[in-house]
Amino acid sequence: MQSLYQILMLILDVVWFIMIAHIIMSWLLSFQVLNMHQPIVAQIWTGLNRLLEPIYTPIRRILPDTGPLDLAPLVAFIGLIALRIILQNNAALFF
Repeated sequence: MQSLYQILMLILDVVWFIMIAHIIMSWLLSFQVLNMHQPIVAQIWTGLNRLLEPIYTPIRRILPDTGPLDLAPLVAFIGLIALRIILQNNAALFF
């Protein structure tokens, strides 16, 4: 059971890293530090969006429309952190 706990924590760590990369890249694109006309930037942005859209889409359906401000990444990030805390606090069940 300990291996199951470690696998779940690894998956959550990978998702956390991908979400952080997506959030930082969105800021850099918003402040025009990065340019979407660069092929590598466009490929990375498309890849990150394809990975995270299945997580963000159900959250966007629940949240009210806030115009240009997208709160789905924030809600998903808080949910991910809460899930990690729950798993860590209940780690004794896996041992």
